[in-house]
Amino acid sequence: MIAEPLRSTDRLFQIIQILRRSSRPVTARMLSEELEVSIRTIYRDVAHLIGQRVPISGEAGVGYILGAGYDMPPLALLPAELEAIVLGAQWVAAHGEKELSRAALDVLAKIAAVVSPALQPFISIPSTATKLPLDVSQGKDDRASLRAAIRAGIKLRLYYRDQQGEVTERKVWPVVLGYSDITCMLIAWCELRQGFRHFRTDRIHAVEILDEKIGESRSRLLQRWKAQRITALAQITTEAG
Repeated sequence: MIAEPLRSTDRLFQIIQILRRSSRPVTARMLSEELEVSIRTIYRDVAHLIGQRVPISGEAGVGYILGAGYDMPPLALLPAELEAIVLGAQWVAAHGEKELSRAALDVLAKIAAVVSPALQPFISIPSTATKLPLDVSQGKDDRASLRAAIRAGIKLRLYYRDQQGEVTERKVWPVVLGYSDITCMLIAWCELRQGFRHFRTDRIHAVEILDEKIGESRSRLLQRWKAQRITALAQITTEAG
C-alpha cells in the first residue's frame, strides 16, 4: 500500500484563514481554485481539520463555515501575509498623518518582537517598498479630527476651497477617508447638494465638529456610496462603448 503524502500544514492553515475571513459559506471549488489544489484534496483537508476539532460546518456542494468561537494564534503569519502587513504599514507611515504614521511603525515593532527569527528579515529587510507621496504637506493633522468624527458618526461643518479659490460652507455626514499616492479625499453626504461628494483634504480650509449625529448608519451610507460608484462606472463604460 502506498502511503498518502504528508498533508501540508500551510495549506490547512490557509483553509482556516479563508473560512475565517468570509461571512458566507465557501465551497470546495472556491477553496481549490484559491489554493491551486484539487477539490478531492480540499475534501480530505477539511475532513482532517474537522477530525482535529476545528469547528467547520457545512457539506460538499453547499460550502463550509468556520464557527465563530474558533480562533488561531493571532501571529501565526505566513511570509506572504507578513509582506502584506509590512507593505501596508510602509504606505501608511509615508502617507498618513502623524497619529497614523506612528501607529503603523508601532505595529511593525510589535510584530517584530514576537515573530520567529526566520521571519525577522521580512520586517528588517523587506522585499517591498512604497513610493513617497508627491505632496507631503497636505494638512495631515486635520485628518485625525476627520477620522474621529467618522468613528463617532457625527456631522461636520466644512469650510471648503474650490478650484477657483472660493471658500464655501458645507454641512456633511462623513463616511470614509480615501487615500491615494497624491491626495486624500473625505467622502461624505452633503446636505446642501443632497448627494455624496468627494472633498480633497488639502482644500478644507477649516473643520467644525458638530454635536449632531448623522441621519443614518455609516455602514448604510457606505453601501449607498459604493452602489452609486458602481452605477456611475457602468454608465461611463456604456457611454465609452
